Amino acid sequence: METRHRQARSDLLSGVRKFFFQRGFVEVQTPLLAPEVIPELHIDPMPVTQPGPPQSCQDPLWLQASPELHMKRLLAEGAKAIFQVTRSFRAHEQGQLHHPEFTIVEWYRVGDDMAAGMWLLDELCQEVLAVPAAKHTSYAELFQHQFNLCAHTCPIEKLIGLANASSAKVTGNEDRDTWLNLLWGQQIEPHLGQARPEIVYDFPASQAALARIRHTPDSPPVAERFELYYRGIELANGYHELTDARELRGRLKQVNANRAIHKKTVLPMPESLLAAMERGLPNCSGVALGFDRLLMLAVGASSIQEVINSD
Repeated sequence: METRHRQARSDLLSGVRKFFFQRGFVEVQTPLLAPEVIPELHIDPMPVTQPGPPQSCQDPLWLQASPELHMKRLLAEGAKAIFQVTRSFRAHEQGQLHHPEFTIVEWYRVGDDMAAGMWLLDELCQEVLAVPAAKHTSYAELFQHQFNLCAHTCPIEKLIGLANASSAKVTGNEDRDTWLNLLWGQQIEPHLGQARPEIVYDFPASQAALARIRHTPDSPPVAERFELYYRGIELANGYHELTDARELRGRLKQVNANRAIHKKTVLPMPESLLAAMERGLPNCSGVALGFDRLLMLAVGASSIQEVINSD
């Protein structure tokens, strides 16, 4: 990494911490290595096998893909507004915007709904990148503008036709979200946040992950999830957090079932988090931000490899 990028990293880290300290957040540290993870279909955590005699058959520990599991446990124990700057680890991620080890900034604030979470993320981006306020656009608006269809209700055959027309190469019996994600990645995502940062919100309910699902009369259900983009790069992913332990257990079981279908490792359930949620996770919003991507934009780098401390 160039010396000027090291200085820029230090300055940006200072700016991020100042932003949260000024708003009363407490900085925390949580384990990088744990026996549990939060299963996700498209994210593979890294196992660490402890040394010992073969007969010990110790279960692996896992390098955490996100501090979410442990930070939510802190919220359940009474924390109100917390943030963390830490390392995250994800197997098989390498490329212009990906690295198997990277820096993540994650935060949660009790009492925030999706709108409050979006505005806090917007304020952070304005302050540390010196950019205008973000444009806020719903997922449905983007699909309506690009394809003249409702992303939440249109038949899968319509999505397949649009993908085939764009020469997309997908094989097998993909589900509806696969086709939505394909169209999103190829024809919508690269154009987001070009003039100024853009926050996309209200994703399909099927893509809720750990976000709440909002049901309203005469409208399709939507996930209270939001993402920040700038110059076509996804910087952050946020949720109005799901607090129902039973609902989360069901979702994670389905994730593991889907991982098995895709011949991926079935991951251990985050029983410590589920137990904490059963005791009571307060209403809150949380966001995970890719710090190295933020730094890329701040210094004008073309690849994440240029700004990561890997030397």
